[in-house]
Amino acid sequence: QAEDGIRDKLVTGVQTCALPIWLVDLTATEAVALLRSGDLSSERYTTALLEQCRKHRALNAFIWQDEALVLEAARAADKSRTQKRLGPLHGLPILVKDNIDTASAPTTGGTPALRDHRPRADAPVLAPLFSAGAIMLGKTNMHELALGITSNNGAFGAVHNPYNPAMIPGGSSGGNGAAIAARMCAAGLGTDTGGSVRIPAALCGIVALRPTMGRYPGKGIVPITHTRDTAGPMARSVADLALLDFVITGERTPVRTVTLKGTRIGIPRSHFYDNLDPSLAPVIESALAKLREAGCVLVEADIPDIDKLYLSATIPMTYYETLHDTSRYLQEGGERMTIQEFAAQIGSPDVKAYYETLVLGPNAPTRAAYEATMKHRPVLQAAYRNYFQSHNVAAIAFPTTVLPARPIGEDAEIDLTGKKLSTFNTYLRNTRPITTAGIPGLSLPVGLTAAGLPVGLEFDAPHGNDRKLLSLGMSLETVFGKDRKSTRLNSSH
Repeated sequence: QAEDGIRDKLVTGVQTCALPIWLVDLTATEAVALLRSGDLSSERYTTALLEQCRKHRALNAFIWQDEALVLEAARAADKSRTQKRLGPLHGLPILVKDNIDTASAPTTGGTPALRDHRPRADAPVLAPLFSAGAIMLGKTNMHELALGITSNNGAFGAVHNPYNPAMIPGGSSGGNGAAIAARMCAAGLGTDTGGSVRIPAALCGIVALRPTMGRYPGKGIVPITHTRDTAGPMARSVADLALLDFVITGERTPVRTVTLKGTRIGIPRSHFYDNLDPSLAPVIESALAKLREAGCVLVEADIPDIDKLYLSATIPMTYYETLHDTSRYLQEGGERMTIQEFAAQIGSPDVKAYYETLVLGPNAPTRAAYEATMKHRPVLQAAYRNYFQSHNVAAIAFPTTVLPARPIGEDAEIDLTGKKLSTFNTYLRNTRPITTAGIPGLSLPVGLTAAGLPVGLEFDAPHGNDRKLLSLGMSLETVFGKDRKSTRLNSSH
């Protein structure tokens, strides 16, 4: 009866059915409040999510899931209610991208060589989430080794976009994006090197935070480059991102809505707004109009030569670190194979080409080239720092991606306004500069194209301003709105 009363308060007009839609539509923050109060059992909530996972199995969002173990953990959480102090995530199921180490399940990195890899311990970024009472709902599918943006995985199969299953969900954290959008889970942890939590957030209509570099511990994650790799939370509300961020970091700076009137936001048109897909551009301009109507001051000012600065500060640093960081991960994880043996088993053509030509091949960078590249990084960081200071802006705003989701299979090239372009570089164009600068970025859904595909707007903030950025994001949600209804998604999967 108590649960029925809460259902009526939260969602009106929803009829009782075999699948309790009101449960799967809960945000993580809402679910935790009910779980901690005892008005909702973890077993019932987890059962509803698992049923949703089965309903949307064709999206191929998971690499590993054990329903019996998940339900056992949920029942244990319910039994422990009277035995101990409840953690801030008590009984909450979460998703874990399958390149983040877990002791209770394999960590494959989405690649065949690690299919049976069992880490000795949970990644340090996960430990506080589990200590706070979270339950792992499953390990999610991804672009192989996180080296791509389509999540068309040659070893474990493609992840499908819930808004149109013929389309990519983005990547490399595509399994999280699809599962959260399809209401299989309220929140989860992904990773972001070039845009890998923000791109699937944009293409799947959810929210994601790339934190300030170094804010979250980086050990225990199948690596690409330690200079740019970071874990990042993904969810359907900014409050959920703030909750996971608080649990991981322990930072108690409050996250609450702020007054938007007079808030200065930079709009760097050059580079970030160039050559936008015609279906996406009007959604972005409408979002900017809403910001003006809310009282934000939009400061039209560019970051000079931003892409040139990024490339000079990043290439060949990334390729060099991939070789050495991955070799170290294999050795420390007890995997008895060389990096060459590891690469030989890669199942995705684009990822195999990356290793063969840029990491291990004749074009692999030297130590001298790596060190020379690293000298350019402070210049890029200074460009961002100067931009925020000289224009007195709280954040900069731009399209997370310059085009919406495209069909699965267009891994090498896409057509954008009549031009054949690299799929990888085109989707990463806007998200990648801050990954070398190390500042935080937040992607928010701001609408749908005429074809019903989500569009994201990214907001980047100064170094260390993660909680301020989340506060801004909560306020912006009141402007752009939140999609709470799972019925908006494609119902055939």
